Amino acid sequence: MFLETKKRIESELANYIRQIDRLHNLSRLSPVLLSHIKEFISRKGKRIRPILFTVGYLGYAKKPAPGLYRSALSIELLHDFMLIHDDIIDKSDTRRGKPSMHTMLRKYLTGIKNVKFTGEDLAIVIGDVLYAMALDAFLYVKEKPLHKEAALKKLIKAAFFTGCGEFIELLYSAKNIHEIKKDDIYKIYDLKTANYTFASPLAIGATLAGASEKEVKQLFQYGLYLGRAFQIQDDILGIFSEEEKIGKSNLTDLQEAKKTVLIWHAFRHSDNSGKAQIKRILSKRNVNKKDLFKMREIISKSGALDYARQEIGLLLNEAKALNNSSSMKENCKKSLDLFSQQMLNL
Repeated sequence: MFLETKKRIESELANYIRQIDRLHNLSRLSPVLLSHIKEFISRKGKRIRPILFTVGYLGYAKKPAPGLYRSALSIELLHDFMLIHDDIIDKSDTRRGKPSMHTMLRKYLTGIKNVKFTGEDLAIVIGDVLYAMALDAFLYVKEKPLHKEAALKKLIKAAFFTGCGEFIELLYSAKNIHEIKKDDIYKIYDLKTANYTFASPLAIGATLAGASEKEVKQLFQYGLYLGRAFQIQDDILGIFSEEEKIGKSNLTDLQEAKKTVLIWHAFRHSDNSGKAQIKRILSKRNVNKKDLFKMREIISKSGALDYARQEIGLLLNEAKALNNSSSMKENCKKSLDLFSQQMLNL
């Protein structure tokens, strides 16, 4: 089911990209804006969010509504908007194995005289444009007005809470690791990742289909558990995988002093020397590969890697129990179980 849904999403995205100029008159407004948006949103991706949006809908609807797959693109465009802003905040030069939006625009500005703004400035604006395009795409679905309005509110709320999560995470990055609690970390995971990657897409789709409030809440909680597990797995990959596999620098999390479950556990289960090393690395202005290797060593020695994997297992069990008790169509429930295993390489 997920493979077929992804094919439909990819096909709809290709159609949307071909129609962008006609829909929004971007070539008349700015050919530069048009070319950069088309390049960025056409990059290969997992399409997790629109797939889950669609599955959440199909799990309760009798049949796909006209415009469903165009509407599902809204959550992907929202994702693109957030990626652009994230890369500026993280000072990341790459995204999905290619230059980040602000890097492309910085290159575009090279050689233009008397420029008083940066590629980052232009990228922020492109992100804002994509947010508007996301809301516009959502409205294409032909569903009952009350269901559509309720689902749209959830889409807006997803953007709202993700922004809050980004804001809080930045403030937490300025805190010392010994001040951070596990609940603080899960708060960020829930707001920044679990909500808009898993919980909200599923809940938005189910709401659009007219699922009961009880079912939507249960599906949302399922998404939170799955999102937490996914984020812990992503934290592991961010530290222990090579750049070619993750499509961005494996120094990013350390450079931004992000407080993850891995680092939180490692700090609390290391000796004084290990604690001092963690504090030193997280406080550095510019981390390097040597710091990364040292952090890998501390995490492994402290048992944090095993702990993180155990947390993933517990969270998946919680998610599976909720999925089993759901009133969603059986084929969709089975697809969600299979999808969660594939996403976490289990």
